[in-house]
Amino acid sequence: MRRVRRRGLAHEAADHIRESIFDGRAAPGSALREVELAASLDVSRGSVREGLAILEREGLVRSEWHRGARVIELSPSDVNEVYTVRAALERLATISAAARMNAARLADLESLVQAMGRALEGDADGSTLLALDMAFHDRIYETAANGRLTDAWHGVRSQVRLFQLIRIERDQVDYRDRLVPEHHDLLRLMSRGPSEELARAAEEHVDSARRTLVHLLERDPDHPRS
Repeated sequence: MRRVRRRGLAHEAADHIRESIFDGRAAPGSALREVELAASLDVSRGSVREGLAILEREGLVRSEWHRGARVIELSPSDVNEVYTVRAALERLATISAAARMNAARLADLESLVQAMGRALEGDADGSTLLALDMAFHDRIYETAANGRLTDAWHGVRSQVRLFQLIRIERDQVDYRDRLVPEHHDLLRLMSRGPSEELARAAEEHVDSARRTLVHLLERDPDHPRS
């Protein structure tokens, strides 16, 4: 891990540990030892402890008394819980965003879908594709302009990103095939304003990802991260 700058140390430590979880250096279930992290990041154990607390609130880390912190382990139950919450949030977010949609906001979302297409044509890696995917959904929450809804999204966002990275690692073909068509469909429906069809599409967009990842985990629960 790179050493952090001497500013906002707890948050910067959290940033570096989070990235190590996302890129697989810190594998699911692995221990996150304060002494080792403090030495590698050149910060105090207190800053590491605060950083781990941030990640625990994001759902990426679990701490147990006398056992320390560990990266969360991914089970079908975890996926079902997170994606059930996400489906409810996406339904409300897309409906709220559609009610506030205008030409500029539609163009912004369209540019992201086009960027997805270009990235696919350029054989971009899964992390790059997922960054565009997450940006699309972030824009929806921004457009919805509901602070508490956005807070709820941020409460599961890191877990969603981790789960999607694992999904992509295990079956990138399925993800790449679905990426543009599903987001284009959401964009098309949002351009027409709020509707039950849009709400159902938003829920299905999330639930299809849930079903895929649950299937992959049940088929090979011990598959290592690449």
